Amino acid sequence: MSYKNLEELLIHELKDLYDAEHQIVEALPKMQEAASASELKRAFAEHLEQSRQHIQRLEQVFGMVNQKPAREHCKGVEGVIKEGESAMKDAKNADTRDAALIVAAQKVEHYEMATYGSARTHARLCGYRDATAILQQSLDEEGMTDEKLTGIAGRINVEARA
Repeated sequence: MSYKNLEELLIHELKDLYDAEHQIVEALPKMQEAASASELKRAFAEHLEQSRQHIQRLEQVFGMVNQKPAREHCKGVEGVIKEGESAMKDAKNADTRDAALIVAAQKVEHYEMATYGSARTHARLCGYRDATAILQQSLDEEGMTDEKLTGIAGRINVEARA
């Protein structure tokens, strides 16, 4: 796909994020079920609700940029999810599986943070102030989720090491 200007790139980023969030909503229940640590299960449940809110926010943003919500297949998140599925299957015990789940989840978070950050900046540069604020809110939440996962990893990784 080619983009004539920053606004077209922004629309692409929004479609990518919209698809990524939908893929995440599909993957998180499986991750929650595969997790053994109750703290990790709760984190995945919270992130599922957060992702559903992000989808609603993206729908608002689409309206602000005069577009209908649409998905453009996000190969990046698809790949990270597949990687996570493989890691879950390859883990030989529950603690190691939980550690692998955290790695997969944090890879997804970092993809989302990069894309939300770029979309936020592009929305600002294109003059979409309200969209900028909404995208920043989702970006902030993705960062908090990443920090929460880092904290959980600090405890679970010690258990997995044994």
